[in-house]
Amino acid sequence: MQARSSKNVQGIDVSHHQGKINWAKVAADGIDFVYIKATQNQMDNMFLKNVADAKAAGVLVGAYHYLDKSVTTVALAKAAATDFNTAIKEAGGVKVFDLPPTLDYEEIGSITAAQVNIIAKAFLSEIKRLTGVTPIIYTGNSFAEKFDLEVGKYFVWIARYGTAVPWDVTAWSIWTIWQYSDGSTGGTRSSGSRTVAGIVGPVDLNEYNGTLAELKAAYKKASGEEEEPVTERDINVVSAWAADNWTEAKVNGYFDGTRPGAPITREETAIVVNKLRKNFLKLIAGNTTQIADLEKRLQVIEQEGE
Repeated sequence: MQARSSKNVQGIDVSHHQGKINWAKVAADGIDFVYIKATQNQMDNMFLKNVADAKAAGVLVGAYHYLDKSVTTVALAKAAATDFNTAIKEAGGVKVFDLPPTLDYEEIGSITAAQVNIIAKAFLSEIKRLTGVTPIIYTGNSFAEKFDLEVGKYFVWIARYGTAVPWDVTAWSIWTIWQYSDGSTGGTRSSGSRTVAGIVGPVDLNEYNGTLAELKAAYKKASGEEEEPVTERDINVVSAWAADNWTEAKVNGYFDGTRPGAPITREETAIVVNKLRKNFLKLIAGNTTQIADLEKRLQVIEQEGE
């Protein structure tokens, strides 16, 4: 896999293990994104606070679920995804998050590699169905060797502590995020340090394969939030769905036939309403005398209101 780059954006991942975090100091120390533990059988007790505080500090936020070795079936994997989605909703919903939801899968019991893939696919497809966002998968470099090409369709967040690049596996030859240190061992930040201001003790250090702008754009693409191009309407062309009514209104003298797509002013509305009013009186009156009488009666009704 590829090496780190000076242009890449830096991030961390946290859970209740980091305790109380000063997110303003974290942001000021050059950390632009964070993945926050959401669930592992239950919601992490610092999840909601960490999400709110990190967002307030301007740090890009993502959530992850830790899938432990108790999950041995498709049903349990889907249930875990449901729990994860519930936590995301409690934090404000998927739109609150700046980064895709992540499956952290790095430990198993006695199941086979084939079962590992089945469980991973079940979780990943279920959380995508529930959130509408394509997730990514976190795993260790050695554990990554268990995954097949189908799981490899998801971006990988790879853990390998040190300066040596992660090695290629069947599923991946490029990392999207590299966790290069656990805060105690492994690689270092550009400053040569493994510490992050605002956090007491070690914290996992991560690097995204791209700039901050590229990270933001990648998530928008994954979540289907790409902005639609804005096309300025030609106000001189009538819309197909309104063509018949526009022609009829024009023939009957309510509009002059120009600028069908333009906004209508209150003055223009007054002209149309008064034309309709007079035509209505003509319709129900038999002669000019009756029209004058009906006009007075209608004025009284209009002044009285409802």
